[in-house]
Amino acid sequence: MHILVTGANGFVGSNLVKALLDQQHELCNFSRLSLLDLQFQERSTDPRVAYYQGDFSNTALIEQALQQPADVVFHLASIPGGMAEQNYELSRRVNVDAMLFLFEQLKQQGNCPRVVFASTIAVYGSDLPEQVDDDTPLKPHLTYAGQKQFGEIVLDDFSRKGWIDGVAVRLPGIVARPQQPSGLLSAFMSDVFWTLSQQRAFACPVSEHAVAWWMSVKCCVDNLIHAAALPKELLQQDRRVFTLPVLRLSMQQMVDGLAQEFTLNTEKLVSFDSNNPQLEKNFGAYPEIHTRRADALGFKHDGSIQHLIKNTLNLD
Repeated sequence: MHILVTGANGFVGSNLVKALLDQQHELCNFSRLSLLDLQFQERSTDPRVAYYQGDFSNTALIEQALQQPADVVFHLASIPGGMAEQNYELSRRVNVDAMLFLFEQLKQQGNCPRVVFASTIAVYGSDLPEQVDDDTPLKPHLTYAGQKQFGEIVLDDFSRKGWIDGVAVRLPGIVARPQQPSGLLSAFMSDVFWTLSQQRAFACPVSEHAVAWWMSVKCCVDNLIHAAALPKELLQQDRRVFTLPVLRLSMQQMVDGLAQEFTLNTEKLVSFDSNNPQLEKNFGAYPEIHTRRADALGFKHDGSIQHLIKNTLNLD
């Protein structure tokens, strides 16, 4: 079995690669693992791993990675939200054109590979109803979200025609990303973990009442691998896109959970800002969510706020 991971050096991608190499999962019997990204800080000595370093929008790089037809593809490479808003040309080249080229190349293989596509909850937009479920209309208002919705449509269409065997998963805020420039407007959701676990002051750019959907990177990786291993007969031909189960928590609940875990006096360490209504509207106004289709197929959330914290920070 040949597995290809695009965006393999990113936050989610690098954790996925580690899990694949640990071989404690349903995809453990792979013979080749091809990794594609702009750069790689670390390289495995495992002889099954092949590295393809360069821009994902370079079609020759994709062709090289697929010289041996892939059986499973995790497509994670993308230009994220804030960066996509600032640079439409770059986001179009990576999030749309290169994705289409990848899917076309997989179509030409003729073996109908399983393709796991990382989409986003941002496809719902910011004016959400009181409850979100599998039938909630999509109203993306960011370039990145619109491009991800386009990817979902293409994946559904290619799967319907039997060219690929696609599963798209809409990812929530995945925590905790390293504290470095990422182009993500929701970076504060990760920053709260790093700053408070190190007992440093945290200035939250949204109010304590802001509510988000949360998932640890460990749980995210487990769900991605689960998506890759789902038996084809369990999937509806025309509904290959899933919103994943999440924990719905306010910033105050998250701060309180971290305070309990690390015995913190958060009154001195934490301040909240209610003067950024647009940011809070986009990333702090998530309603109740029901994910019955994903639940029925065995996708999971972290279980509890304490499990979320432990999974996020790799605590025993």
